[in-house]
Amino acid sequence: MKKCDQTITLAFTGASGAPYGLRLLECLLQSGRKVFVMISAAARVVFVEEQKFALPGNPKACGDLLRAHFGVSEEQLQVFGKEEWFSPVASGSAAPRQMVICPCSTGTLAAVASGMSNNLIERAADVVLKERGQLILVPRETPFHAIHLEHMLKLSQLGATIMPAAPGFYNQPKSIEDLVDFMVARILDHLDIEHQLLPRWGYGNPTDPNRE
Repeated sequence: MKKCDQTITLAFTGASGAPYGLRLLECLLQSGRKVFVMISAAARVVFVEEQKFALPGNPKACGDLLRAHFGVSEEQLQVFGKEEWFSPVASGSAAPRQMVICPCSTGTLAAVASGMSNNLIERAADVVLKERGQLILVPRETPFHAIHLEHMLKLSQLGATIMPAAPGFYNQPKSIEDLVDFMVARILDHLDIEHQLLPRWGYGNPTDPNRE
């Protein structure tokens, strides 16, 4: 495992899309990043339904489970509870400059857009916005109504990146894992993290008529 050279905050909330979040966490750890993780109660329900992966509600137990699952140390992966207000992510003086909410429920989207800060996920996102850091939100909902779109517009105007979980098909995916990797690759691109999850457009594109 590479030495941790950058810290990123990653939150899972209660939208469908647990495979995206879990794969993103795996890739961040493989890249050598240190990751601060937060998981909402609804996200734990989704993880069981979609991944058959039960995450304990207790942050310490959850951290132990995830570290064992990915084979990393406590230095590289830490889990914080929803009311750990003394954790680094709660203050602009210590929070990482980058944060991803993947998947992002429309409820979390609304709370962040409104500056609610009722739990640590919302507060961490608010901190990243106020400190002019990088906030990426990955909603997985369809269709969007006007309120959803208004919240996305507001957050985009504040500097956040809205990246709906909408994988492409031009890379001719052969499996669900390929579709998941497409989205994770786009997130990693925006975080400026190198990866080999899929070929770049125009470089080995299987549909390129000039490709031998």
